[in-house]
Amino acid sequence: MATPPFQSPQTVNSQVADAVSLVNTSVLAIAPAQSMGLVYQTMAHSTSLAMQNAVGSQNAMQQINTAVVSTACQRIMALGAD
Repeated sequence: MATPPFQSPQTVNSQVADAVSLVNTSVLAIAPAQSMGLVYQTMAHSTSLAMQNAVGSQNAMQQINTAVVSTACQRIMALGAD
């Protein structure tokens, strides 16, 4: 097996340069898709939080409604007792 020829410290093996170039190209090609995926995921999370808040508000209003109806029924029944 022949020994590889001496290379000066300033030269880079062409295979290494090709590998680095391929990785850089791959990263630049994938970045837009990853960015849009992050945007969509963030939007979905924000929408789900808004829906959760809406459900919580509806639940609170239902509890208030139940209390108001109960109080109204109690007052109506109290009027009939007089």
